[in-house]
Amino acid sequence: MRKPSSIDIAVGTSARTTALVYTANESASAALILGHGAGAGQHSPFMVDFAAALSELGLDVLTFNFLYTEQKRKMPDRGPVLEECYRALIGVAREHLESARSALFIGGKSMGGRIATQVAALDATLPVEGLVLLGYPLHPPGQPHKLRDAHLLAVRRPMLFVQGTRDTFGTPDELAPILAKLTPRPIVHAVEGGDHSFKLNTRDLARQSALYASIQNRIIAWILNGRHQRATT
Repeated sequence: MRKPSSIDIAVGTSARTTALVYTANESASAALILGHGAGAGQHSPFMVDFAAALSELGLDVLTFNFLYTEQKRKMPDRGPVLEECYRALIGVAREHLESARSALFIGGKSMGGRIATQVAALDATLPVEGLVLLGYPLHPPGQPHKLRDAHLLAVRRPMLFVQGTRDTFGTPDELAPILAKLTPRPIVHAVEGGDHSFKLNTRDLARQSALYASIQNRIIAWILNGRHQRATT
């Protein structure tokens, strides 16, 4: 794995954070920004593994720390602050990467994906071609009535939801009736036996690794093949 490069990012007038850029081995035709989940930053094994693997498969991938993580605080910032940070990354991605100017996708793990959907929903003119959501936090565990879905109608871009069938934040079956109302209709990739981080109830490391690889290949197929299909229809 090639070592990612680091970019210092200005957020607003006084705050700064860090992004890591995982460039593809060959010239990439698309870029993907991945925001981290609430409890772990961009250096977590999940974020590093997925960013590195997707770059090896042909995408330029950017990860970053939300401000509270960069400042070593435990509690996430409020929504507007998280959204401002994400928007800053979109601007930086388009400034630094030709692939992001060609076709930019955004998303992330859990909270990072949710903030990406909020940013997209707030601005129909944002240059984002689609969203990749890894374990979308539809509701808090054990509180299925507290849905985080009201803004999804306003996203109006292709979305890929990768969701474990054991995800306590929302299963593919729980997502189905909500996503059926959206245009364009999102794609759901159900991870059989996977939890919120797509971990299986097994100690078989080879099986877990193969599952992650299958998810990463599904993301690549959706972005690269799907983009070609949308361009030719």
